[in-house]
Amino acid sequence: MRIISLNAWGGRLHEALIGYVRQADPDVLCLQEVLRTPGTSCGWSIYRDAGLELPQRFNLFTEISTALPGHDGFFCPTSKGELFDGDTVIVAEFGLATFVRKTHFVIAQGLDFVHGRFSADGWGEHPRPRNAHCIRLFSHEHASTITIAHMHGLRDPAGKGDTAARDEQAVALIRLIERVWPGDERLVVCGDFNVLPDSSTFTILARLGLSDLVTGYGLVDTRTSYYLKQGRFADYMLVTPEVKVAKFEVVVAPEVSDHRALLLDIG
Repeated sequence: MRIISLNAWGGRLHEALIGYVRQADPDVLCLQEVLRTPGTSCGWSIYRDAGLELPQRFNLFTEISTALPGHDGFFCPTSKGELFDGDTVIVAEFGLATFVRKTHFVIAQGLDFVHGRFSADGWGEHPRPRNAHCIRLFSHEHASTITIAHMHGLRDPAGKGDTAARDEQAVALIRLIERVWPGDERLVVCGDFNVLPDSSTFTILARLGLSDLVTGYGLVDTRTSYYLKQGRFADYMLVTPEVKVAKFEVVVAPEVSDHRALLLDIG
């Protein structure tokens, strides 16, 4: 089984992202920073916030769904707000997306907020709402089950250091996982956590027997050349001891976001 986790950056490197997703052919694709605008076509828009303007694919969920016709897609919104195409306002949803190959059966799932609550009338105040999605899969080919969860951790303008809100976020993630995971099978937890490697988040998640592969493999960078700030950590992939790691890679090329994709092959 191949699991990929990636912050899609709103599809800013759209062509490279779509090409990589098709080529990598994951069994499970966990994406953060995905936009969806039901009932519209696909194209570019501009996100504006406090003088910042960022190009975004306003229907990225649909575009990824088209690129992966053999997968079921799950969209998990945190907020609904405005994007702009010139003077035209586009009302879009923002959140997580999970894609699962149709030959794997989703036999249980859970979705909840790990910080804040759904914002229906704008993107929300900083630190903005964040959620997590947890699925339990059955594979007929291997007659086995696995639980996979991913999260987009809250962004604090003050930085990636530990805060009470981040500790509460980690506890909320555990509560969600325990609603789906029976505790006696393989568990993978991944995503853009927006924390540093020494964060108490990992101490809290260790209660489930989880250990991080990024730091465990001695890797020091999960960001691409498009990220120009200091602090090159954001994305993590954690596993329980039952997970047999055949391959783990922080993908250097192609660059499809300001985050690098995390790729896990399970034996």
